[in-house]
Amino acid sequence: MKTRRAKEFRDVFGRPPAGAARAPGRVNLIGEHTDYNDGFVLPIAIERSATATWAPRSDRTLRVHSGRFGETASVDLDGPVRPRPGHWSNYVVGVAVELAAAGVPPAGADVRIDSDVPPGGGLSSSAAIEVAAALALMAAAGRPGAIDGRDLALLCQRAENDFAGAPCGIMDQSIAVMARAGHALLLDCRDGQTRHVPFDDRAGVLLVADTQVRHDIGEGGYPLRRKQCRAAAEALGVAALRDATMASADAAGLTGDPRKRARHVVGEIARTLEAVEALSAGDYGRFGELMFASHASLRDDFEVSCAELDAIVDAAAGCDGVIGARMTGGGFGGCAIALVEAGAAAAAAETIADAFEARFARRCPIFATRAAAGAAELT
Repeated sequence: MKTRRAKEFRDVFGRPPAGAARAPGRVNLIGEHTDYNDGFVLPIAIERSATATWAPRSDRTLRVHSGRFGETASVDLDGPVRPRPGHWSNYVVGVAVELAAAGVPPAGADVRIDSDVPPGGGLSSSAAIEVAAALALMAAAGRPGAIDGRDLALLCQRAENDFAGAPCGIMDQSIAVMARAGHALLLDCRDGQTRHVPFDDRAGVLLVADTQVRHDIGEGGYPLRRKQCRAAAEALGVAALRDATMASADAAGLTGDPRKRARHVVGEIARTLEAVEALSAGDYGRFGELMFASHASLRDDFEVSCAELDAIVDAAAGCDGVIGARMTGGGFGGCAIALVEAGAAAAAAETIADAFEARFARRCPIFATRAAAGAAELT
């Protein structure tokens, strides 16, 4: 793998790389659309990742090549650096801009980005690229690890929000930076506190099924849900829906979509905290029940599922050995996950793919993963 990575870098830039860094994608086990409501989320890093292979330059030019798109973007770091609307390079160049603003100005560098995290699948492909690029750019500037932990996650989030123009919360970058193998990460999105929760029962495996229905969180449905949640919180007189209860919603006379959005967020926060206790006690059966309940709420109250996601979850529910299933990510497409007894995983994956093909005349790619480690520089 290292030899191939070096060859691919040399093929583009005509010289060998000096180093590389990787950062994982993620799935959120439970706690969806709670992050921007100051709630709790429970993601794991997956065994798919983005890699940033780099070599320093003697000038102030940043050249970034995408292995996925087969093209190179070039930026003069001493000139005005502006985003290119809708362009993949924004996720790397934005990190360079934020590093400079944080007092760690990047040096000129050649960087090649490769990733096997499906883009637009709700698996945080953009955060994986940002975090890997941040590690590479700091190393190329001779300041490896100058920013780390929550500060690094926040920096990469700013790059995505302000430069790439995607209104993500802090979950994606946090798990990419801070993940621990064999653990989920309980993240309090209000104060940033974290807790590593064991998710390493070798008798189970997590299947990730990709609908291949692509979504962009900068487009209509996601920003609308954020707006609706803010409106519901204002109507209830609270800073965020984390502070709400359904009793307070009833007292305020909340109705229609605002009530449905609040009901999901209030219920999802409670489900996430209960899920942590279930995992801590090794009660995977209860955890699976909470996964199914989460999907139903996302489908009915938050209305961010779609026919393809529902089909995967419904098919999984009918398979022997499936413990729980739900959509993951922002919704409107992307991926669904199923927690399955290890011995039944292959048969469940085949059954789910068959059911999906019977309905939509195409198969959904499915891969298995366990909870992986967070970002790191590679030797």
